[in-house]
Amino acid sequence: MHFMRQEEAIKAMHLFEGGQEYNRISKRSLKNWMVNAFRERKALALTLNDTKVAVSKLNQMTNVVGGVIVFVLWLLILGIATTNLLVFLSSPFLVAVIVFGDTLKAVFEAIVFLFVMHPFDVGDRCEIEEVQVVVEEMNILTTVFLRYDNLKIYYPNNVLATIPIMNFYRSPDMGEGIDFYIHVATPVAKLALMKERILRYINNKKEHWYPGAMIVLRDVDETNKLKVSIWLCHTLNFQDMGMRYVRRELVLQEMIKVLRDLDIEYRMLPLDVNVRNVPPIESTRMPTTWNYS
Repeated sequence: MHFMRQEEAIKAMHLFEGGQEYNRISKRSLKNWMVNAFRERKALALTLNDTKVAVSKLNQMTNVVGGVIVFVLWLLILGIATTNLLVFLSSPFLVAVIVFGDTLKAVFEAIVFLFVMHPFDVGDRCEIEEVQVVVEEMNILTTVFLRYDNLKIYYPNNVLATIPIMNFYRSPDMGEGIDFYIHVATPVAKLALMKERILRYINNKKEHWYPGAMIVLRDVDETNKLKVSIWLCHTLNFQDMGMRYVRRELVLQEMIKVLRDLDIEYRMLPLDVNVRNVPPIESTRMPTTWNYS
């Protein structure tokens, strides 16, 4: 509050992990915030650079096409070009159109995809054909992605224009779901206490989760287990996938702790085991707890 008003200071505290809960900013949270801010600005700089290169190449292509058109018009205006000359010049042009027609179509579709649709920028985490990738580089004809193991994947832009692309970076704050099973004979009082303790933990982590989390009994499977689901909403999207799983892990740890404290477990159905025609024991190595008499 030495540098800003109280309302602005409260909003600023929400940007740092643990700031709202402990009313202080730790060195670790400040470091993480600075690293994330640097990554966002670096991705923005790479996007602007790739866009500048793509525009430069597009400008060169436009200059070549415009030069050819101006040259033909200049010949017509000066009366140098005759009908026979135009037919002679158009013949190789038509051949070139037939030969390179698909290439020109791909270039046009790529330009429309890159400058009109523009579904992502450099640094965005996307999901394409059920594979999560990060945009590494954008060109006129191709886009380079990085997979989770840093494998580079090259996609033609005209192909990307025809498939669904899910962008995590441009998505709003996203939800999370955790499913687990407990025994069907668990008392209702224990279920209510389990819900109360897990929801209390989630509501206390305001920098991680939005209020309004739900714990519901969804189904009974195989007559002996209850399917329980926890539905909650992050205060971030899944651009930072590592942070998503860190927060999810904390909830799982608290959930396991609550289940152990309340002695809530899952038990399998009893099985009948019939043992017949057991062969005689011939080994002399007996367990120490057995009586040899």
